[in-house]
Amino acid sequence: MAPKPKPASSQPAPPPPLEDLFTTLNRHIQASAFDNVVKFTDQSSSISLLFSNVPPFCILNVPLFSHRYLVCIAVLAIAPDDEDALRCKVVALIKNDRVEDALSAIKSSRKQLDDFHFFKARQFPLSPCFAYCLYRQNKLDEALESLKRQERNDETMLLECQILYRLGKMDACIEIYQKLQNSKIDNMEINSVAALVMAGRSSEVQGMLDSLRVKATSSFELAFNTACSLIARKKYSDAEQLLLSGRRIGQEVLMEDNLADDEIELELSPIAVQLAYVQQLLGRKQDAIEAYTDTIKRDMADESSIAVAVNNLVSLKGPKDVSDSLRKLDRLKDKESQSFRLAPSLDLKLSAKEKEAIYANRILLLLHANKIEQARELVSALPDMFPESVIPVLLQAALLVRENKAGRAEEILAQFANKFPEKSKVVHLARAQVAAAAGHPHIAADSLAKISDIQHMPATVATLVSLKERAGDIDGAAAVLDAATKWWSNAMTEDNKLNIIMQEAASFKLRHGKEEEAAQLYEELVKNQGSVEALVGLVTTVARMDVNKAELYEKQLKALPGLKGIDVDSLERTSGVKQVAAPRVGVSETYEEGKNKTKTKKKRKRKPRYPKGFDPANPGPPPDPERWLPKRERSTYRPKRKDKRAAQVRGSQGAVVRDKHDTGASSNTSHPKSNQGTSKGAGQNDAVSEQTKPSSKSSRKKSRK
Repeated sequence: MAPKPKPASSQPAPPPPLEDLFTTLNRHIQASAFDNVVKFTDQSSSISLLFSNVPPFCILNVPLFSHRYLVCIAVLAIAPDDEDALRCKVVALIKNDRVEDALSAIKSSRKQLDDFHFFKARQFPLSPCFAYCLYRQNKLDEALESLKRQERNDETMLLECQILYRLGKMDACIEIYQKLQNSKIDNMEINSVAALVMAGRSSEVQGMLDSLRVKATSSFELAFNTACSLIARKKYSDAEQLLLSGRRIGQEVLMEDNLADDEIELELSPIAVQLAYVQQLLGRKQDAIEAYTDTIKRDMADESSIAVAVNNLVSLKGPKDVSDSLRKLDRLKDKESQSFRLAPSLDLKLSAKEKEAIYANRILLLLHANKIEQARELVSALPDMFPESVIPVLLQAALLVRENKAGRAEEILAQFANKFPEKSKVVHLARAQVAAAAGHPHIAADSLAKISDIQHMPATVATLVSLKERAGDIDGAAAVLDAATKWWSNAMTEDNKLNIIMQEAASFKLRHGKEEEAAQLYEELVKNQGSVEALVGLVTTVARMDVNKAELYEKQLKALPGLKGIDVDSLERTSGVKQVAAPRVGVSETYEEGKNKTKTKKKRKRKPRYPKGFDPANPGPPPDPERWLPKRERSTYRPKRKDKRAAQVRGSQGAVVRDKHDTGASSNTSHPKSNQGTSKGAGQNDAVSEQTKPSSKSSRKKSRK
């Protein structure tokens, strides 16, 4: 008889030992097996038991960000309830790049969101994880709004700097970094330099490093950012040397960390791309092209570095090989989107200026490739992507000009300039260029005149005068010259252009019949500058109005050497120099001399190349010159004669006509004896003909093939 089964115990199984739970959790954390940490933390009963018997301890102590990102360390503050299990789960999800799941776990909790904290470095207080999750999801405005409800401390300020940096609000970001200078935050100078460069304040970088007593070569990240500031200040050679030093430092540091060669190359790929960019700025374009191409082909760089390399390579090549450039840009495209949109990962990592440059180059390439529809679709999407930028409206104007709609392009540029006067300088220049090319000089001059800070420049003055002359506004052109003359007269600059402006103004007024004003300008130039050219202009101008006064000015000119013995009055009374023909002998002699002097280049005689097996000593009969013509076109061609007798019908109408073969056979049968002597020869001839006919047919078939 089988034994009865034992009744199931109503008491739950005892929990595993505390040491085993701690060992299991710690093993998963040390192995970076964050999926297992999440599964382990879902066992709330075990975790609660573990947390209720163990004092608080650190779960994660690994930096999440190094270069250009927040350096935070995840810490789990243990409490005697399941909230700690949720915290451990959220941290593990974030470390495993599952930010969406972490945010869902926080939202599904019954606790208040402000009570969840993580990312505590040894010297930092706690900061909110909800705002950080929004920051990782690129929901920057929501993350910034969430931070405003938190207590302001070093960590929240550091996260706020990162959000402001991603939003492009560099001045506010720099202001917070300056407040954090007294805090003991590792590598804060790296982010500070990056913010200064992006804000256009590269001249302040060296002063900030000196105040912090930090050298640019203290880390390869800081060397990279400092080199970017040198590039902005156009110190390209110094930037190149600093980038080379940064690459060497990075290789040494990363090799000490036992990183593989591929990982080292991936980490230092931004420096390699920036070195190529410096070579491009220094004029070594071929070296830059090779460096960009090598980075793209090897595919050993991060996504943002490859995107920068592709964009710079496309800009270097320009309109050459447009199809290849478009294919390279397609590499950056979102695979799920039908139109051209950057991949989501690139959209998060690249700055607004970098993304705008990629889209702008794409549109220009489409215009060069005459793909107007694709260009129009992409241009229409840019204003929503970059609402505060000038580039979208400039590209829209370029598209309209390509479509022969210059008037519409001028209209939209004028509307943008009126709407955003602080950004109107480039727009006015573009409108002037479009109008001048379209034959609208008055619109071009009006647009150029609205840029006040360049009105006095010689190039602007010359362009305005030319445009107003084309429009028939002579008085307006003269007013431009007068205004420029007045500005340079009052200017206290070393590189003064008053002499050039007054010279051109006097020449313009003399050309348009304003001799008195031109004479005044020349006279002022002679008094102030003592220019010989101005004195010559003064003499020629005054001579049209008062000859005696012109002679007085003429006496100030220095006499030319060799003209003292010449009587000017006698030269004026002569009728001029008569032409005397030179003797022909002399002409021929000079021609012969010149002919002998010029040596004609002797052409090198090359040995002729003959076909294989050809003997030049015995060439044989010459080839037929008509051998390349068809037979019917040759002079020796004779068409075959048609047998007219075959078509003749003799006898009465309706008679039956016998064939030659039948008549021949009948004749043979009727005269057997007479044909007996000749039958042998005929038979032999027939045999020969029968043998030769098939061969001729086969040869004809072969020739047709």
